[in-house]
Amino acid sequence: MANIQSQKWLMPRRSFLRGAGATLALPFLEAMRPLMAAGSSGSLPIRIALLYMPNGVRADRWTPEGKGKGFKLSPILSPLEKHKQDLLVLTGLQNKASFTGDGHYVKTGGWLTGTTITKTTGSDIAAGAISMDQIAAQQLGRNTKLPSLELGTEPVATGIDTNVNYTRLYASHISWKTSTVPLPCEINPRVAFDRLFRSRSKGGEKQAADDKSVLDLVSSDAKRLQAKLGQTDKNKLDQYLESIREIERRIEAEAATLGAGENMPPELLKRLDELDKRISKGMGKASREEELNSRPRFDHGEHCRIMMDLMVMAFWSDSTRVSSFMFGNDVTGRNFSFLEGVNGGHHDLSHHSNDVKKLDQYELINRWHVEQYGYMLDRMKEIKEGDGNLLDRSMVAFGSPIRDGNAHDPKNVPIVVAGGSKAGLANGSHEVYDEGTPLCSLWLGMLEKAGVKAKDLGDATAPLRGLG
Repeated sequence: MANIQSQKWLMPRRSFLRGAGATLALPFLEAMRPLMAAGSSGSLPIRIALLYMPNGVRADRWTPEGKGKGFKLSPILSPLEKHKQDLLVLTGLQNKASFTGDGHYVKTGGWLTGTTITKTTGSDIAAGAISMDQIAAQQLGRNTKLPSLELGTEPVATGIDTNVNYTRLYASHISWKTSTVPLPCEINPRVAFDRLFRSRSKGGEKQAADDKSVLDLVSSDAKRLQAKLGQTDKNKLDQYLESIREIERRIEAEAATLGAGENMPPELLKRLDELDKRISKGMGKASREEELNSRPRFDHGEHCRIMMDLMVMAFWSDSTRVSSFMFGNDVTGRNFSFLEGVNGGHHDLSHHSNDVKKLDQYELINRWHVEQYGYMLDRMKEIKEGDGNLLDRSMVAFGSPIRDGNAHDPKNVPIVVAGGSKAGLANGSHEVYDEGTPLCSLWLGMLEKAGVKAKDLGDATAPLRGLG
């Protein structure tokens, strides 16, 4: 800090490292603080993250004991114990518009819109309104590289669910740019990483850039900047760049490996691995273009964690302030046999018919998702920003649009919000609401805390009370 003052050198908040084929936004540094205090660049931003868990929860093991500050986390939420003071657990919320229509799709498609989706078996899908995250993106995304970032782990579902006569397209989308234009999730970590941190120029420059680490491309600019910074900012910049490098390493290391195998026999996995190596050898070193066009083969846990790390880095770099992540499509049949005590697919086990064995496995899957959510909160709290950490200036919602997967119950949906203390959220509480309280009141409240103007959303006309 002393170095900065003696050199009388200050930086605007919207500063970048640049190189041939790459543009890397910078995190908040102390060198930016004087200008921000003077009002030149505004205050540190508030972010909104929305994490979607498919197929509901085991209802009798979700709700905490007690109300207000003196609550006890439930068995499913217990992995969040160390984050308890950062949490708002909200009981009693619902999306009334999702009561119309059978099955999952009407709940999924309307989770962030508060509307009733159009029942169709074709491609003429419609949610009836723009989603909450895209309302935020319109206002918060004006000064960021990406207005919003939509991530997932499974490709867009296709075909028709003949049980309820809905197109499966609805299972894959929670973000709606307009009432009829859903935003698909990016499931390839390499593509998401490049969108955030790599310029997509043309010709030879593009190919040369594609073959290098994004940090190599901006190294000269980074060295020039470090020479001007004080020690505190040098350390912070080093930490930020190393985090970027770590994500690159993980993507590179895992890109050629097979995943958990969806409960495949070991011998089959061995043969598939041998075939994979033979194909790779025959192709030679795969180009980045081929890598960008291939489907990810990470194991599910690592895939989810990399995607959440990308969200964290996107927020930290201020590349975007709005992001959503779908752990899986709704009605997903993903096999969770990689968890000890689980033997079967997520959707099948959610239809437990009150069978204790299925209920216990369903609960383990729920807890696994909560643990991944906790992983993201861990990473955000590690990153210091201003007089707090990244989580303090991020509202991170996690939940599902149905309560009990067996009943497809849209009332009293499971929902938790973490962080946002610098946005005014009153954390460390279990808030219980009257039956019929709109889920969209929560979305309006989060928008308000982020400085986004919205008069109403779905059946909500005012922000949710009790948020702070």
